[in-house]
Amino acid sequence: MLALLLVAGSLGLNNLAASIAIGLSGVDRATRTRTALAFGLFEAGMPVVGLLIGRQLSHALGGAANTVGGLLLIGVGAQVTISAVRSGDDSPRPVAKAPMGRLLVLAAALSIDNLVVGFALGAYRTPLVLSVAIIAIVSVGLSLVGLELGARLGERVERRSELLSGILLIGVGLAILTNLL
Repeated sequence: MLALLLVAGSLGLNNLAASIAIGLSGVDRATRTRTALAFGLFEAGMPVVGLLIGRQLSHALGGAANTVGGLLLIGVGAQVTISAVRSGDDSPRPVAKAPMGRLLVLAAALSIDNLVVGFALGAYRTPLVLSVAIIAIVSVGLSLVGLELGARLGERVERRSELLSGILLIGVGLAILTNLL
């Protein structure tokens, strides 16, 4: 059980970091709910997909999971950063209405490594329902904490929050690429 909690926590750290980036732009209740649910569903669902895909594909993707996820996050972060630079920083900080498409790409990118975790859970005969529930709960919790931290930090950096958000997403992507996260 302790190993499962540690795995869930380590998987959720990516969500915490990305949620801080999302929260920097200011978030409303609907965005908080959508973000936490999207991250939680992907984090919990990917291990199930990993179990279903089987050993062959899980091993093939294993080495590429960090690369694919990291590059996707860098791409989204670059798009957010470019958008912030083009729009200028003279306007007040709006409450973010994260587009659902961007949110789903982020959730998918953050959970690609969970495919391999799904295979490992099957190999260690960890109860699937318990594993999925714990991973989802930890992911949703860390996402909500990250959104709150980002929102509070965003109030302090106000005008530069969207730019900082994009840079942070790029940093998370680089950390995943280099196995720091």
